[in-house]
Amino acid sequence: MKPSFLITLGLVALGGGMALPAQEPIGPSPSWNRALPKGPDARVKITEEYAKLVGRDAYFWAWPMVNMYNRRLVSVPVKESVRTGPLIAAPLNHLTMMTDYLDPTERAIACPNQDVVYGLGLLALETSPVVVQVPDFGTRFWVYQIVDLRTDSFVQLGAMYGTKPGFYLLVGPDWQGEVPKGITKVFRSSTNTGLAGPRIFQDDTPEDKRAIQTPLAGVMMYPLADYDGTMKIKDWTKIPQLPAPPAGDEESKWVFPDKFADQLPIVLADAPPLPGEEARYAQVLAVLEVLKADPKLKAAFIAGAQEAEELLVKPLFQFRNYGQQLPHHWSTISNESAFGTDYFTRTAVAKSNILVNSPNETKYFYQDLDGSGIRLNSAKRYTVTFPKDGTPPVHGFWSLSIYNEHHFFIANAINRFSVGTKNKDLKFAADGSLTIYVQAEEPQDPEQRANWLPAPKGDFSLYIRAYWPKPSVTEGSWTPPAVKWIE
Repeated sequence: MKPSFLITLGLVALGGGMALPAQEPIGPSPSWNRALPKGPDARVKITEEYAKLVGRDAYFWAWPMVNMYNRRLVSVPVKESVRTGPLIAAPLNHLTMMTDYLDPTERAIACPNQDVVYGLGLLALETSPVVVQVPDFGTRFWVYQIVDLRTDSFVQLGAMYGTKPGFYLLVGPDWQGEVPKGITKVFRSSTNTGLAGPRIFQDDTPEDKRAIQTPLAGVMMYPLADYDGTMKIKDWTKIPQLPAPPAGDEESKWVFPDKFADQLPIVLADAPPLPGEEARYAQVLAVLEVLKADPKLKAAFIAGAQEAEELLVKPLFQFRNYGQQLPHHWSTISNESAFGTDYFTRTAVAKSNILVNSPNETKYFYQDLDGSGIRLNSAKRYTVTFPKDGTPPVHGFWSLSIYNEHHFFIANAINRFSVGTKNKDLKFAADGSLTIYVQAEEPQDPEQRANWLPAPKGDFSLYIRAYWPKPSVTEGSWTPPAVKWIE
């Protein structure tokens, strides 16, 4: 059926009393073809409420990018790899490696784990491409997470990719230089700002803690000018130790509503709009331009940002407020480190547990509630029972971690914050099942004590990681068992 006939039929149905020749298709009026403006007219007056609206909206979707930008700023004055209390730091375009599990007093990144040895480095690719070294890890699980300003991954380096030892190059969006001989592969970021976070598996035995030091020494990152085709080695146990910075109970604050209007133009310049974001960017940038000359409008914009912080961003710290809902009140996500324009999930993850791996690298399961939907709390005792062959199906390893109400570790009597593949002394039942006992008090039964995950005081959360998950995990046929309250 021709479009022209449909138009005629519609006019008749509406009683238009006008017949159009069926053989003459109707074209658009010339006025419909006029060039439309590409964005808002910056010459017009805007209201304070509108500035507030734009500030509120922009604060929500740009929150992860400003978070990453401010983490980069912290690295600017760093001149060498150092430890600062429980943290590590490196100059821009370099990284620093830990040599053991992360210290439980760390408060810079929420939801850390004690299954891997971490590395950390911030990228400034506008100044130089960066070489990443991959040593020979043998059969040990490893993955390098490297993300852009949006916290989207742009690198595939790890055991699950069959990555070979060698040299890999990270370049910015506009770099057009010559790739030196000996570089195995080039990865291009969509932004100049980024973060590199290697994760190398370590089990709980003293033997493995010694054995891992050899490959750790070869995990390096440095500007292209320092590349000479030879594998560089660094003994990370000998880097300077500086005093610990002040730390509170919650994650260090990285996004500030009162600074947001000043930082946002810089951030948006580093992260050009994704397809479909052009109008969003134009709207925000037009308002930001007006704010420069109008303190009242700027104050309204900041008020919108503050409102978004309290009403929109802060609630997403709770795992139960977002994600794909699974049986027994667990939740998960499936687009980790590939958020694109999924602003809600990207901001929720950045607020609650920033820097997650890609789904084929790690699958995450979050839990704030017991099986009956009541908030997990140390006043009660719980069990998590995996049936025979029912632990998370992985090619790499799995773990069940526990965090306090602020998503951090709290010191306990046995210095244990997670259980899983790394533990060599877990006790399986006669039927092949594995029960983890989650409670504040040490169990009296030796079998239960071996499987004890100490609960911090007050409300807490549980968190399952499946590293290099098998298809049943990524496709959703495997989900975690209920967290049962022991009455």
